[in-house]
Amino acid sequence: MILGVHPYLRLDGNGKEAVRFYENALNAENLGVQTYGDMPENPEFPLPEEAKNRVLHAQLKIGNTFLMISDTFPGQPYQTGAQVDVAVLFNDVETSKEVYEKLLDGGEAIMPLQETPWSPSYGQVKDKFGITWQLSTEVK
Repeated sequence: MILGVHPYLRLDGNGKEAVRFYENALNAENLGVQTYGDMPENPEFPLPEEAKNRVLHAQLKIGNTFLMISDTFPGQPYQTGAQVDVAVLFNDVETSKEVYEKLLDGGEAIMPLQETPWSPSYGQVKDKFGITWQLSTEVK
């Protein structure tokens, strides 16, 4: 049985900053951040100094869902914005506007919030980490 689908953002050394940003922008609960340096030492695979403070795994709780974040290991290929698209559903327009503005801080609007055939408030924003967010409101 599948319990849920959780987006996982892979960043390039600024994972801790992303955790703080999304905690604020999405009113998320930080369930924990583990760095590569927190792992037990392995003499067969010494950890480079520049890897020690990078995020191995972070988990944020947002409503009834989770957002996971990690940094690439130094030297791994990385292309900004190609990691994932994240869709966020809201049940009121005001909350969608508030989150949209917070995600827009340091980022760029792809599609301003607007009424669409499927939502009274839908928009897309690329945040300052290059992640594309689709925000959609469902009003019943």
